[in-house]
Amino acid sequence: MTAIVAVHGVGHHAPGYSPEEIVSARSATWAREVATGLGTSPDRIPLTYAYYAHHLHRSRPVAQGADGLEQLEREHPEAIQEIARWAESLDESLNLGLPSVTAQGRLAVPLRQLVSVIAERLSLDGRLTRAFIALFFRDVTLYLRDHEAPARIAAREEVAATIASTGARVVIAHSLGSVVTYEALHAHPELEVELLLTLGSPLALPHGVFDRLSPGPVDRTGQRPAGVRRWVNLCDHGDIVAIPRPLKQRFPAVDLDLTDSIAPFDFHSAAPYLRSAAVAATLAPILGTTR
Repeated sequence: MTAIVAVHGVGHHAPGYSPEEIVSARSATWAREVATGLGTSPDRIPLTYAYYAHHLHRSRPVAQGADGLEQLEREHPEAIQEIARWAESLDESLNLGLPSVTAQGRLAVPLRQLVSVIAERLSLDGRLTRAFIALFFRDVTLYLRDHEAPARIAAREEVAATIASTGARVVIAHSLGSVVTYEALHAHPELEVELLLTLGSPLALPHGVFDRLSPGPVDRTGQRPAGVRRWVNLCDHGDIVAIPRPLKQRFPAVDLDLTDSIAPFDFHSAAPYLRSAAVAATLAPILGTTR
């Protein structure tokens, strides 16, 4: 069977458990989600979960508070400017009609107010949206703050090592995991992947992600990793971090760039993506399964 490596996104740090325990438990969970979409048995999905979050959070306290925005502002003030740019890009991508949110590159309104307005415009739960934004930008900041940071190198090496050790020909990368995977495959061009499937990817997010990639864009264009034979990208219509769209505008080497209705009120979680018909249709020919 064709081996699969699945690379997680934000919010998967699990202090108190060993990486081995997490890999074992979540490999089974993610295989079950993929199998559900394919209409097959989980034991037919040889999936290994690539866990890297512990490298980002080593020696760091667990976030406290109801939604984490205040802690984000205290601990990572540099992230606030990226949130301002994200809000502008989100407004352009989804036509939200937001009031002016920045002044000279800085937030012109309180962070909580901005996120609450976005949640209202998209009919989302305000508290959950605030919690997600705090989580997303904290993890992105931890990963991307320095090209040579030990945590960044360790995270991408963890992903590369998992692909190499399993001999995986398929890599499914969700959210921030698509960024880590992109950099891992560039750092290891000897790794040959038949399919790279990115889900809810923020790779094209201006300034905060796209301009900080390693290797960096060439002429405002992201480069396809040398060992990737086929690249398929999927995002939900309402995914608030998979912007701007289409991804092919910044990564023209993407073979298929899909936008679909995955989960209207669960816009970025991995499970709905993994169970989706689009993911099943992409994987079925490689895995030899039918829906």
